[in-house]
Amino acid sequence: MQPFVHLHVHSQYSLLDGQASIQRLVDKAMKDGMKAIALTDHGAMYGIKEFINYVSKKNAPVQAEIKNLKSELGKADEQKNTDLAFQLQAKLAEAEKKLFKPIVGCECYVARRDRFSQNDKIDSSGWHLIVLAKNLKGYKNLIKIVSKSWTEGFYYRPRIDKQLLEEFHEGLILSSACLGGEISRKIDEGQIEQAEEAVQWYKNIFGDDYYLELQRHKTDRSDADQTTYPKQERVNRELLRIAEKYDVKVIATNDVHFVNEEDADAHDRLICLSTGKDFDDPDRMRYTKQEWLKTTEEMNRIFADVPQALANTLEVAQKVEFYSIDHEPLMPFYPIDPAFGTEESYKAKYSPEQLQQEFTPKGFERLGGYDKVIRIKLESDYLAYLTHIGAKRRYGENPSDEIQDRLQFELDTIKSMGFPGYFLIVQDFINAARQMNVAVGPGRGSAAGSAVAYCLGITDIDPLKYDLLFERFLNPDRISMPDIDIDFDDEGRGKVLRWVTEKYGVERVAHIITYGTMATKSAIRDVARVHKLPLSESDRLAKLVPDRIPNVKKIDLQAAIEYVPELQKAANSDDPLVSDTLKYAGMLEGNIRSTGVHACGVIIGQTDISDVVPVSTAEDKETKEKLIVTQYEGSVIEETGLIKMDFLGLKTLTIIKDAIANIEFTEGIKVDISNIDMNDPKTYQLYCEGKTTGTFQFESAGMQKYLKELQPSKFEDLIAMNALYRPGPMDYIPSFIARKHGREAITYDIPVMEKYLSETYGITVYQEQVMLLSRLLANFTRGQSDELRKAMGKKMIDKMTALKEKFIAGGIRNGYEEKVLNKIWIDWEKFASYAFNKSHATCYSWVAYQTAWLKANYPSEYMASVLSNNLNNLTEITKFMDECKAMGIHVLSPDVNESFMKFSVNKKGDIRFGLAAIKGVGQGAAQSIIDEREKNGPFKDIFDFVERINLTSCNKKTIEALALAGAFDSMPGIAREQFVGTNSKGEEFLDTLIRYGNKYQTDKQISMNSLFGDDSSFQIARPEIPKLQKWSDLERLNKERECIGIYLSAHPLDDYEFILNYVCNADTVKLSDLDALNGKEVQFGGIITNVREGHTKNNSPFTILKIEDYVGSIELAFFGEECLNFSRFARVGLSVYATGKVQPRRFKPEQLELKINSMNLLSEVKDKLVSKITLQLPLREIDDVTINELSSLVKNNSGDSLLYFEIIKEETNTSIQLFSRPARIRVNKQVIDYLKNKLTIDFKLN
Repeated sequence: MQPFVHLHVHSQYSLLDGQASIQRLVDKAMKDGMKAIALTDHGAMYGIKEFINYVSKKNAPVQAEIKNLKSELGKADEQKNTDLAFQLQAKLAEAEKKLFKPIVGCECYVARRDRFSQNDKIDSSGWHLIVLAKNLKGYKNLIKIVSKSWTEGFYYRPRIDKQLLEEFHEGLILSSACLGGEISRKIDEGQIEQAEEAVQWYKNIFGDDYYLELQRHKTDRSDADQTTYPKQERVNRELLRIAEKYDVKVIATNDVHFVNEEDADAHDRLICLSTGKDFDDPDRMRYTKQEWLKTTEEMNRIFADVPQALANTLEVAQKVEFYSIDHEPLMPFYPIDPAFGTEESYKAKYSPEQLQQEFTPKGFERLGGYDKVIRIKLESDYLAYLTHIGAKRRYGENPSDEIQDRLQFELDTIKSMGFPGYFLIVQDFINAARQMNVAVGPGRGSAAGSAVAYCLGITDIDPLKYDLLFERFLNPDRISMPDIDIDFDDEGRGKVLRWVTEKYGVERVAHIITYGTMATKSAIRDVARVHKLPLSESDRLAKLVPDRIPNVKKIDLQAAIEYVPELQKAANSDDPLVSDTLKYAGMLEGNIRSTGVHACGVIIGQTDISDVVPVSTAEDKETKEKLIVTQYEGSVIEETGLIKMDFLGLKTLTIIKDAIANIEFTEGIKVDISNIDMNDPKTYQLYCEGKTTGTFQFESAGMQKYLKELQPSKFEDLIAMNALYRPGPMDYIPSFIARKHGREAITYDIPVMEKYLSETYGITVYQEQVMLLSRLLANFTRGQSDELRKAMGKKMIDKMTALKEKFIAGGIRNGYEEKVLNKIWIDWEKFASYAFNKSHATCYSWVAYQTAWLKANYPSEYMASVLSNNLNNLTEITKFMDECKAMGIHVLSPDVNESFMKFSVNKKGDIRFGLAAIKGVGQGAAQSIIDEREKNGPFKDIFDFVERINLTSCNKKTIEALALAGAFDSMPGIAREQFVGTNSKGEEFLDTLIRYGNKYQTDKQISMNSLFGDDSSFQIARPEIPKLQKWSDLERLNKERECIGIYLSAHPLDDYEFILNYVCNADTVKLSDLDALNGKEVQFGGIITNVREGHTKNNSPFTILKIEDYVGSIELAFFGEECLNFSRFARVGLSVYATGKVQPRRFKPEQLELKINSMNLLSEVKDKLVSKITLQLPLREIDDVTINELSSLVKNNSGDSLLYFEIIKEETNTSIQLFSRPARIRVNKQVIDYLKNKLTIDFKLN
């Protein structure tokens, strides 16, 4: 039997075409005894890094054996033991034969003309060509041509051309591919002479590294493609003839697309997904179903008559070398001012021997020798220069010895690791961001532990002040890539990226690719769609897949079937449509189906990115511009030497930036947010009262509760709460609070531990505390303390055991008891499961404090910014509008005489809606209104508006949107409805208004240009304002909402707000999660905003009502008798109150439904829903004023609800309940509003 290697193989990285995972392909090839396998996905190399890494993992035991043998061989040579050396050489040769070889390749598309031709139909396709890398040079050339196929040749698909093949031919092996290849296609079309010419061209360029490819996909399956095999045989005969004629070798391949024969049917479904066809479509694309990874024996049977075609595959594999595509960090070059120094001047100044002494011989060699170390030396000196300038700015002219020692330690570590260029680049684009008025975060993650970063302006947190540790970021005892994540305001992030791209070059900056896989639920839905399974059944099956299964880390379909009885039943269903859907969904789940762009990851290269990894292109979702992306994803990209940085967009920074702009506009004060008072009483009062809605990190209800209990009085309290408020450490919050207020004793196992635990009241909260204590108690080095942190966090048992021995021994040497040291260690082991990074907690607590400071000191300006940046989120905007109301801030409709682009603050401290946020009013129109108003004063009336405004940018559609949104409400003599009315002549007022404005402006221009013109020459009659019936409140509010997205000037449900908030036990948000309400009776209300009516296939009537409340909306569907019962409410604009129960469906008990029991108009039932109200008053607050106010309230709102009083004596925590026998009250909006504003009175309904 001839040996054989597969050289034409597609994995799932041939998107929606290949159905084979790389692991299964490699495992099967190795199990079969093959010596190698190639990976040749269509047009891209997405899977290559995973492929190489997985083969390396499989080869690891053999590599370990080879390493040992080489070591023994070296010793034998030293001892001049010839016999042993000979034996070891033989063993080594045998061991090396056991290595499995990954062959890197790609099935490229070759443009019919050239890669730049992108006009005709012929350019939209390309000939297939298998390209393999023979060695590292070949790999570099392959990634270059694949990259150019995307960046230069993409037209429907990535295309290379023969010019690229000729330019980058070195180190490449080519084969003619399948029937889609140039040679096969020309033979099939009868162009034999052209086929031979093409073979001669490839032979001339690639010589013996060009092969002709034979495939045989004979199938007896009636559901497979029957046309391919006859074509293959006809083409094969000609290929063999041409091969002999031109002395070109042939190879046998199988165009692998899946692993095993039984995967063919799942692959068939995948092709349906790819092509958008149904499985029962007779004209859909079909494969031969022979494209599995056939064994050596199977390939020998198929090609028994051409054994050389099998043997030649091994020849190809033997030509391919073992090589690594990984690299030491390829640090981008920062352009240093030549006046400071150049590489040439440094070479004249420093000899190799001097640098070896400075960097150590081992470090000198590791960093790449003289040329590279010279560059690092230059960069490190420049970094030190900038750092010392920054240190004076941060710490004053004469920084303390502690500061100078810390900076020197960090600079030495950065230099020895070879990373000064990284810091220079980061500080460069951060400084550029600030100059472009882009808000930059104070730091993120461990980088905040760097004093160098603080001095350079990369971070804004002083690490020495807060005991943040550099070695938490860069451990001096082990080389690890620096990773500085940077937050920018989300509007400015794109500006910084463009600046970086322009500075370092478009070829040297790339985004990072992501891969979207078929998750379990989407796999079910995808296969169901192909099978034409009813949508309701597809949805049911997908929803049966649980989000969590006890003791199961990663949920797949098989685990879900085993856990959920209904899925088991479906998997074993007699209906093949259902059972097959689950069967093939299980086979396809996890398949890669799409690529995307990493949200924040960016690569900056030392040279072109495509010199190191293949790149492709993607479209930016926001700007639609073409982005360069790496073809390897983020988790492995750094192994290739590329430097990854995370550019994150943080909305909070935009909120802060906009708030500062609002303050400057309204108060004329330029707030320096980086230098605000850290002990501001108003800010801590806000935290103590839990009034943190709209601030960063601290606004959840649970956090507000703890803040009220904690009563934070220093910034360190906020850092600790930020770190503790998460699952696990949250259990320590009550103790933390009790210790702060002296209700629980603060103790330390060893008194000296107070130095690092006092700020958290003796509770270990941060990883940094463990690191510092390990040094203090047991003399751990900086590096060892970070190893301890890492070992504990990742539960590295062996490492922890060794470090424990070191800790105990060091502690005993320092005079501490072993028993106490053991207790401390046990506490730390528990702590490791929840310990938090103090650097990150400090940075984000600082951002949080800034937002709280702004809210406490400039509430209107801050909340205006919050509203501007949450306009598209109905739930959030409703919450923040309520917060404004609670703060006594009015949020007003837009007004052409007060509004700016975004939400802004007027002279009274109220917030105005922004003009640019009105639908139909563009940025240009809004800006022209603002410019004209600021230049020539407020608009007097609507006529003055059209006389002055640019009617090209502010057209009829714009003016209508402004009117309906209420932007002209402050103008005399006109209401919203009159803008869309008609006058006595039947003309629409808006049309006459625009005509008037245009005529006025034209006549004024003529008059100004006239020699004898004066003001009277362009006086024209103003159009008639139509007299119309006033819109109802609901009609007016609905029009307003259409324009601005929310009800602003009022809400149709305002008269019933107290019912919805205090009587109802559910709202639309709660009703969207029926699982949480299972078995419960619910009461809710809202306004009907949409109605759909019709008949089912059985001619049964149905009605679907969309009900909206303050927080969202839901749809209620009624069928049959229910439809008849509730159809009278099927009218948009009705405010309704409904009761119901959440229960299992009658015929599908695995699904829940909201069963409506009753529905009424809110106007009819609002007075009946409150049977009693209890007013809760502290005894000390009862005085004549309160009694008189309550008496008047009851008299003015007489009704049928029972009135109770609960009088509370707070000193003894006792109360007495009183019933008002003579008086009953009508609970309405007026009563509730009074009680809500009376802070000393609480109340309960029913």
